[in-house]
Formats: sequence, structure tokens, C-alpha cells
Amino acid sequence: MASDPRGLRTDAPLLDAWLRFQESPPTPFSIPGHKQRTDLVGDVVAGDVPLYAGLDTMKLSSGVLSHAEARAAQLWGADFCRFSTGGATHANQAVALALGREGDRVVVSRTLHRSLLLGLVLAGLTPVWVRPEVDPATGLPLGVAPETVRSALETNPDVRAVLVGDPSYVGTAGDVAGLAEAAHAHGVPLVVDAAWAAHFGFHPDLPRHPLELGADAMVTSAHKTLPAWSQAALILARTDRLDPARLDAGVEATATTSPAGAVLASTDAARALLEQDGESLLDGAIAATRGARDRLRDVDGLVVLGGPTVDPLKLTMVLPGTGADGNAVERDLLSAGLSVESADRDVLVGVVSLADTPRTLDRLTTVIVDSIERHRGAPRPTAGPTPYRIDPVTVLSPRQAFFAESETVTIDRAVGRTSAELIAPYPPGIPVLAPGEKITADALAALDGARDAGVRIAYAADSTLATLRVTRT
Repeated sequence: MASDPRGLRTDAPLLDAWLRFQESPPTPFSIPGHKQRTDLVGDVVAGDVPLYAGLDTMKLSSGVLSHAEARAAQLWGADFCRFSTGGATHANQAVALALGREGDRVVVSRTLHRSLLLGLVLAGLTPVWVRPEVDPATGLPLGVAPETVRSALETNPDVRAVLVGDPSYVGTAGDVAGLAEAAHAHGVPLVVDAAWAAHFGFHPDLPRHPLELGADAMVTSAHKTLPAWSQAALILARTDRLDPARLDAGVEATATTSPAGAVLASTDAARALLEQDGESLLDGAIAATRGARDRLRDVDGLVVLGGPTVDPLKLTMVLPGTGADGNAVERDLLSAGLSVESADRDVLVGVVSLADTPRTLDRLTTVIVDSIERHRGAPRPTAGPTPYRIDPVTVLSPRQAFFAESETVTIDRAVGRTSAELIAPYPPGIPVLAPGEKITADALAALDGARDAGVRIAYAADSTLATLRVTRT
């Protein structure tokens, strides 16, 4: 019999369906082509059960997906929920399609992930950019101030929605309640890309999740901070200011027609676990992370983010005061079999989840402390990641630029031209240049700075940045 160690299946219809499939596997004459045989290519396909003719019939007559989504909607206090097997990337793009018509404008935080910007391309929406506050001590982003959004709405009264990313990639959380108040006073919805906040709202030491704070929709990644398969995500919404039919249409327009049942079942299982044991599991993880943070703060010169506006399960460390290079620390971590979410010269980011234990946190902390001492040098100024310092200059809408005729020019001829491509240091995938933006000397300097810090420059047609794609217009 398939294992259900915490007894979740009674409240998790997709998980129950996946377990039943393992207990009484059929002889399928339907996809996937491996036909549940692991002797052909190995265990890489083990557990891969489709939704159609797998967890449910080809006609979806059992309704297990809709039942699971209804349970998630109830847990998060939403009117609408859809599961995604395409991650927050798919979810963001689906929501963008529900917000307006081609040519409409939306207020967008410059902390957005590339997926949301490509959602603007798909939907034909034009961004009115707002920038986050930046902590001068660390160079890292804080939230977008409600006054900033309020000013943007007053200056641009035709906008249809406000979209922000919160919490940030480094774990800082903004004033979502204030943002919701600003958006609603203007009569438009607030949409929050809360990809890193699936656990928010389920422990008294954690920030409340965006819907609790008044947001109209949130996208969150079950696979980032909950025990779900990679690519598992949810779209959750209240529908006073959003059309559920448009949301559904956006999901269907951008989703695969062959959704992976194991991803869906793991989302359902993670939701059930969060509801049943979330607070107690999070309690242990938060306590262990607090202990790790205290040890790291004893390292001379090391700044560790913390406080009420920081996710207690994000370990973000700022290294300039130690003189150590974060890339060298990462190499030591990898040699010890430990990986972190992000590492560059100045910043290390470690993600903790309810699956972590005091032992895993102790190993991570010990290696980081020892490595910093090994690589310690003269303190250097704190600069902070480059994407947060760029003022974008919009020439064309993202959609216009994406489909415009383009040409490739050498980097020395690019300043003043309009970018036809999205270029972002990754992680976190926040663009320095987006389709339709003027290429400025500051933007190119920011990309050079990120690369010098050891960050991969992603999505450019020429990864060396010797050339750039620009529009002919």
C-alpha cells in the first residue's frame, strides 16, 4: 500500500486519488508513454501520474481537482482558487490576462519577476513602474510604499490594477494592507506575487498572507516553502474586483492540457499538511532558524536580515563588512553538500521551510561561519544588488517591443536604442532591461556590476552582452 505517513488523504482528494492509483495501478492505454514502467528509463518517471485518465477519468467525472481547489480556497479565505503545474510563472501570466484589455495600463512594482513582465506582453498591458524603498544600510529592497502607489494612481487615473511582488526575494515584507487601501481607494484591485509566501499566515510569528491584508489576488508557489513538487503553485483570489470567469480563462489559456497529477496531488497534500500540522511544524523551523540567525549575527561584520518585516524563514546575509566573497563561501557550501538559493559577492540567501530541522540549520550555519573566517578580508562598501537602482525609461509597451522588428547591435552602439529583449541578473530574475525600455548607460553599468559580483546574466540572446537586440523603430 502506498505511504501516507501523516494520514492526510482523508482531507486531500488529489492525494487520495494518487495513492489509490499506486495501490491499484491500471493497465493504461493513454498517455504518458512510459505506461508506469520504470524498467525502461528508470525511477525518473516513478510516481508520474496524469490528471486525465490517472487521478480522474478522461472526462474528469470525479471532480477531484475542483474539490481540492475548493479546500485550498477555504483555507486561504478566497472565493477562487486554481492549482498550477507551471509554477508562479504560469500563475502570474494567467492573472495578467484577467486584468484588462490590450493597451490598458497597470501599476507594477519594479520588484516583479520576469514571468509577470511576460504576462504583460501576453495581455498587452503597459506598466506604470513604481520602485521599492531600498535600505541604505544593506542596499536591499524593502516594500513599495503605499504613498508611492497612491501617487502613481493619482498621476495615472486610467490604470486598471496594481501589481506588486511581496515579500521580496530576500525576504523583506512591505505594507500590503496599505497598498490594498491605496488601490481600493482608486477602485482597482491589488494583485500580489507572493511566490515566496505560501507559509505566511499560518503561524503567529509569520506575517499575514496578502488576502488577509486586503489583496484581491495572490499567486504563491507551493514548491518554494511547502513540501510540494517543483512547479506547484496556486492562484487565490477574492472576486469583488476581479472577474472569476476571466481568471479561469487566463488559467486555461496558458496552462498545459496534460497537467502532471503528481504535482497537483503534492499541492493538495501540502495544503492539507499546512492545515493539519502547519503551525507546529513551522514552530520548529522558525525556532531553528532563529538559533541560526543568532549564531550568524555573532560573526564580526556580517549583517543578517531580521525583525518584524522579514520572513523568519529566510536567511539573508550581507557580507561586505566581513570582506569575504560570497562566491567563495558558496563554493565551500557546495563542497560540503549544501546549496543556497542565491550567492554573489555581497549577499547569500538561504531558504528554510517546515521540512528543515535543527540539524540541517546547524550544518549550514557551521559551514558559513567557518567559510567566512577562512575568506575574511578588508571590509568593503555595501552596494546592494543592481536591479533595484535602475530607473526604467519606457519607450514602447512590452508587447509592442516584443513583436517589433529588431536588429542586433554591438554594446557600444546600444545606448539610446530601445531594448527588444528582457535582460535580468538571475537570481532573482528582476529585469534591468525590459522589452520597450531605453538602453541607458546606467542600465549597462548595472548589468556589468551584477556580472562582476558573480551573478548570471539571464535571458539575453547574447549571454556575453557583447551585443544586444534592439527594435528598429
